[in-house]
Amino acid sequence: MAPVMCSNSNEIKIGHIEDVQELCKSRPLAVPERYVREPDERPSTETAAPTATQEVPVIDMGKLMCGTRPCQAREEMRKFTAACRDWGFFQLVNHGIENSLLERMQEVAMDFFKLPLEEKERYPMAPGTLQGYGHAFVFSEDQKLDWCNMLALGVEPSFIRKPHLWPTNPSNFSETMEVYSANIRELCKRLLILTARSLGLRHDAFGDMFGEAVQAARMNYYPPCSRPDLVLGLSPHSDGSALTVLQQDTESVGLQILKDGTWVSVQPIPNALVINIGDTLEVLTNGRYKSVEHRVVTNRDRSRLSVVTFYAPSYEVELGPMPELVSKHEPPVYKKYTHGEYNRHYITNKLQGKKTLEFAKIHTSC
Repeated sequence: MAPVMCSNSNEIKIGHIEDVQELCKSRPLAVPERYVREPDERPSTETAAPTATQEVPVIDMGKLMCGTRPCQAREEMRKFTAACRDWGFFQLVNHGIENSLLERMQEVAMDFFKLPLEEKERYPMAPGTLQGYGHAFVFSEDQKLDWCNMLALGVEPSFIRKPHLWPTNPSNFSETMEVYSANIRELCKRLLILTARSLGLRHDAFGDMFGEAVQAARMNYYPPCSRPDLVLGLSPHSDGSALTVLQQDTESVGLQILKDGTWVSVQPIPNALVINIGDTLEVLTNGRYKSVEHRVVTNRDRSRLSVVTFYAPSYEVELGPMPELVSKHEPPVYKKYTHGEYNRHYITNKLQGKKTLEFAKIHTSC
C-alpha cells in the first residue's frame, strides 16, 4: 500500500509499506530498517515479574453495582477512584458482557487477519483517516513503523460509518461487531456514571454532555517478530477518547503502561476487559484523572490480537474542565475546544507519547 497524505495544498507521498504479516511469511528472520527503533525507544528484554505495587488494579463491576451489600460497593468504589486517579488503567471483571460474545468477536477478528492479503486490501485505510485496513499515523518516509496490522472502523453515530470498509468475509463479521459494539457502548455509559460518582458529580453529568457519543473500533494484529528487542507493536501514546475498552489476547503479554517512569506489563486476565482514561476525560476532570502513556511490545514466538473500542463525546460538544472541578485553588489547566477539533488534531499527528494533549493545555508565562 502507498498512502498519500494531503496537508493543506501540499501532497506528501509516503513510500510503499510492506504488509507485516506478508513480511513474516516471506522473510521471517528479517526486520526491515523502517521498523528498527532508536536505542532509547527499544523495549527492555528483561522479563522480571511485576511486583504487587506494579500490578494494574482489578475492579469488580459486580461489586460496584451491588445494591444489597453497600459496604462492599463503597470499598470497590474506593478502589475504582484510586485506579482512575493513580493509574488511569484498570482491568474490569464481572462486567456483564457474556464470555461467548467476547470469544465470537475474537474469532471473527482473527479470521479476518488470516485472510489472503488481496482480500484484506479490499478495505484500504485512506490517507489521513483511521478507517480501513492498513497502517495509521504514518506521515513521512523516515518515520519508524509499528510491527502491526490493523482494521479500524467507525461505529456510531451512523454518519461516521463507511459501510464499504466493513468486511463481508468472514460472513458473520458485521453482525458480531454490531452486537459486540452495542454491549460495549452500554458498558461505557455505566462506567461514565461510576466515574461521575467517584468525582462527586451527579450521576448523569457526563452522559448529558456527551450528546450522540462517538464510538470507533480497532482490531490490532501483532505477528511474531524475530527481534522483539528492536521493534514496537504500537508506539507510545495516550488515547484521544474519553474511555477506551480493550479486549486483549490472553495467550501473550503485549500491552505496557508507563507508571512512575517504568513500563509495566498488563498481565491478561481471562474474560476481563482493560479500561483506560483518555485525553478527553483528563481535560473534563481538569487533570484529576489522567490519560496514561502506553505501548505494545511484540513476541518472538506468538502473535497477539486485540480488539479496542474508543468512546468519546459528539464532535460538536465543547470540551474543557467541568465547572464543578474548577476553583481558585484548582484553576483550569485546559482550554475550551470542540471534540471535532481535537479529533482532527489527533489523527493528523504521529503517535508520540502524550504530546498530542499539548493542544489542549493552557500555557501560562511566568
